[in-house]
Amino acid sequence: MNPVQKLAPTALIIDDEPQIRRLLRITLEGNGYRVVEAATGNDGILEAAQSRPEVILLDLGLPDLDGLEVLKRLREWSRVPVLVLSVRDREADKIAALDAGADDYVTKPFSTGELLARLRAALRHSAGQQVERVFRNGGLELDLAARSVRKASLEVKLTPIEYALLRLLVTHAGKVLTHRQLLTQVWGPNAASQTQYLRVHIAHLRDKIERDPSRPELIVTEPGIGYRLLVQD
Repeated sequence: MNPVQKLAPTALIIDDEPQIRRLLRITLEGNGYRVVEAATGNDGILEAAQSRPEVILLDLGLPDLDGLEVLKRLREWSRVPVLVLSVRDREADKIAALDAGADDYVTKPFSTGELLARLRAALRHSAGQQVERVFRNGGLELDLAARSVRKASLEVKLTPIEYALLRLLVTHAGKVLTHRQLLTQVWGPNAASQTQYLRVHIAHLRDKIERDPSRPELIVTEPGIGYRLLVQD
């Protein structure tokens, strides 16, 4: 492999328009990027997990998932810079994308010079930190990109609330998450005091992932504070 190609940053284009993908590929490859593509949101999430790009260019108008949903799912496990490219030019759309985790927002049609400058800025500002896509702990395995959970190699079906709780505990493995942190991040700020509600869902989650729910080895209670996911060797 050519050493220059090996060092080239990988850019993932998630856009359903072949003409736009072709234009972006020509532009990016002509400026030292390695390019991979996806035409749907689901394929884009899978490609992001497999190719681990340094930057993602994301269209909002995808045929299967709204671009904002793709962005939110990417942010569950990845900190890669994401530039939104969209024909939507309303301020509300830009605010929604930035609040969902986008690093920048470029309206179509765009200047290739401006796009390249914004890409360079996003790469400079990126800390380069990535959450591990697959978390393994004892007999538990959580694939954050695929949103799949296995216990002793068998698939575990979780409710959306149970999955959200487990994802938070996994992404902060070994650290105590307070009742308030869990409640506000899963249910919103108005649920900050509903500790009994949280206790019920944690119990259901333990029933599904612990070997002996009455003696938890994964999700332990920190009395009066919250919960912690133990990291096992």
